[in-house]
Amino acid sequence: MRLFVAITPPPVVLDELEARVAALRTAWPALRWTGRPAWHVTLAFLGEVGEPTAGELGSRLERAAHRHPGLPLSIDGAGAFPAPGRARVLWTGIRGDRPALAALARSVAAGARRAGAPPPDEDRRFRPHLTLARCREPADVGRLVAALAGYAGASWTAAEIHLIRSHPGDPGSPSRHETVGTWPLGAARPGPHPA
Repeated sequence: MRLFVAITPPPVVLDELEARVAALRTAWPALRWTGRPAWHVTLAFLGEVGEPTAGELGSRLERAAHRHPGLPLSIDGAGAFPAPGRARVLWTGIRGDRPALAALARSVAAGARRAGAPPPDEDRRFRPHLTLARCREPADVGRLVAALAGYAGASWTAAEIHLIRSHPGDPGSPSRHETVGTWPLGAARPGPHPA
């Protein structure tokens, strides 16, 4: 099964983003726009993972999540990979405690590695983002990046991580995502209780 670990913004944040992106979708129909079901911040892409390894992932991801507190985040600005002039991916950025978010991503990747599912992109620099659209061929999306540059969404506190399974779509249709596990961040640890 094809798996990844992610943080999902709350519905109110996604509502705001949807309102901002709706007119852009209409103006740029050649792009393959993503939608709410695919809007997430990937912490670790795991790729194809066998059933035995997937079973081990739960306890490892739970431990990773418990080591990190909730994170204040917001959606902010835009960019493109590899660059706006020859884009394959249009994205909106993530603002907040990015060092803590990167530390969480490292913990998730380490847990996946210990479970036997090393992320194939683990050596890449972590660049938190939410994918808005993909380009079939490299495209100049500089005007879109400029149109979204001033966008700043509402703040929220990321309180959990999700293990998500990606089911491929039919040709021309997007893949479908299914959450197969959720673990809270910063869960209380047992300790001595007052007498």
